[in-house]
Amino acid sequence: MTMTEILKEVGRGKRGARDLTYEEASAAAELMIGGQATAAQIGAFFMAQRIKLESVEELKAFVTTFRKHAHRSPIPQGLDCAGPYDGRTTSFMATFATSFLLAAGGLPVTLHGTPSLPPKWGVTLTDLLGELGVDSRLMEWAPAARPADFAGVRFVPAEVWCPPLAKLRPIREELGLRTILNTIEKLLDFSDSPYLVYGVYHNTVFDRMAQLIEQLDYRRALIVQGAQGSEDLFIDRPTRTYVVGGGEARLHLIDPETYGLDTPLPEEDDISWTVTKQLQVTEQVLQGQAHPAYVNQVLLNGAVRLELAGRVDSVEEGIYTCKALLDDGSPWATYCSWRDTLRREQAAATERAKAPHQA
Repeated sequence: MTMTEILKEVGRGKRGARDLTYEEASAAAELMIGGQATAAQIGAFFMAQRIKLESVEELKAFVTTFRKHAHRSPIPQGLDCAGPYDGRTTSFMATFATSFLLAAGGLPVTLHGTPSLPPKWGVTLTDLLGELGVDSRLMEWAPAARPADFAGVRFVPAEVWCPPLAKLRPIREELGLRTILNTIEKLLDFSDSPYLVYGVYHNTVFDRMAQLIEQLDYRRALIVQGAQGSEDLFIDRPTRTYVVGGGEARLHLIDPETYGLDTPLPEEDDISWTVTKQLQVTEQVLQGQAHPAYVNQVLLNGAVRLELAGRVDSVEEGIYTCKALLDDGSPWATYCSWRDTLRREQAAATERAKAPHQA
């Protein structure tokens, strides 16, 4: 099947277009990855799908195909945190701090992302690494040689581990709009994780995403309508979530007031969150020195994720566990070890890159 034939099916407009079969959508993804589709055809496909809306079968086909072209290295019993690759602009990236809290408690976490993308063009995890002096573009695909993984937090530079994402970036940047890739890139599951937290922007996609995630064989997953489409639970109001697992999906409202954690955000919270501010607040939280709203947000997200992964029997137990971890300083120690190890890995990668030229 050619890309022209595929475009005739999805490009007939809102009423005339039809959903592709799994096989047809897989063919479309392979044509994009393999270079048989032109930039114009890929852009047209993205726009047609945006108008039609992607079906579960189309999304599954794209996830499966892109996974085949990605490096994947299992971390047993880990949690995948799938936040928006287009970043954050007006909210705290609680997942970053939460990851070190979870790792200190023995739950391995995988984070992944790329330099910022449309439509939001916000601060990303890659930007936070850059602020720490780590260039994610130099983070090689070599998990056995990545000591930072042993700190319990793996960061995957998605365009390094899945080269087709890098290949398609220029088209996405030129379009400046959300595409099917904004959904599927977060589900590439680089560490073959049995547990997933996945952020969505609109509650209208809950059912569709729940069906998709059920078919991707995660043991348990939490779909979160969090801040700016992220996987972060709110701390100043309830958060709508879907719990997926055991062959069922159910709506679950998580209210911080239930756990005595509801906390008003500081007045300046909605002011632009620069990369410097994100990292500063993260480090303050891990040292127990941040505004209570941010500390409590990390505690709540940590507790819910521990419960999701079966590490505690209830969210209440998770909060108690997370508070004890913060009090004993182990999340901060985990973060410092991870940061310092990444910097050493970066220095070694830089030396390796220089070696051929020096020879």
